[in-house]
Amino acid sequence: MLAYRHAFHAGNHADVLKHCVLQQILLYMNQKYKPYWVIDTHAGAGMYSLESEYANTKGEYHNGIARLRGRDDLDLVKACNNKGEWSLYPGSPEIIRRTIRAEDRIRLFELHPTDHDLLAEHFESDRQAKVFKGDGFAALKALLPPPTKRGVIFMDPPYEIKSDYLKVITALEEGLARFAEGVYVVWYPILTRGDHLQLVESMRGLSEKTLDVSIIVQESDERGFGIF
Repeated sequence: MLAYRHAFHAGNHADVLKHCVLQQILLYMNQKYKPYWVIDTHAGAGMYSLESEYANTKGEYHNGIARLRGRDDLDLVKACNNKGEWSLYPGSPEIIRRTIRAEDRIRLFELHPTDHDLLAEHFESDRQAKVFKGDGFAALKALLPPPTKRGVIFMDPPYEIKSDYLKVITALEEGLARFAEGVYVVWYPILTRGDHLQLVESMRGLSEKTLDVSIIVQESDERGFGIF
């Protein structure tokens, strides 16, 4: 299934939390001199217009990034826009690009044909990044461990079908077997039907070193974010 388009949800409250945490992880990785790789298994389009039909169909960004517009600590988002404007919101690939250092590398995967083309165009002249059309889960075996033996693996699948939850656990198990030193970051939705509970329990069973960050703004099918 390829019905999911993140453009409908870009900049919502879960995106804001997800990207703030992701950036903090990358800044922490930057403290050590040795280079590292960042692998984004489901990268999306890279950049999103908050003025597009997609964004305004649901208007989720109004309860997310739009509520923070008056803050003075959103330099990365501001840098993606012309002065005084607030029309673009960076996806995880752009957050990564603007946070890592010149010696670090990015590997981006996107299966949706339209989003892949947008992502490839967005990173066309970026020598640090390589963009692939495909499922990033399937590619991890070939990429791990990265040559630098340091890396962040960011997993943000759409969870269109329940098998996506199992794919996350399988990818984590295989990743840890090949690259136990890696930092694995997993996004998951918090849904009232509780599909995420088994996922979280399984992730905690894979390692004692886990951190779970979540946000719930109301008791409904809200998207949350978790980190492994």
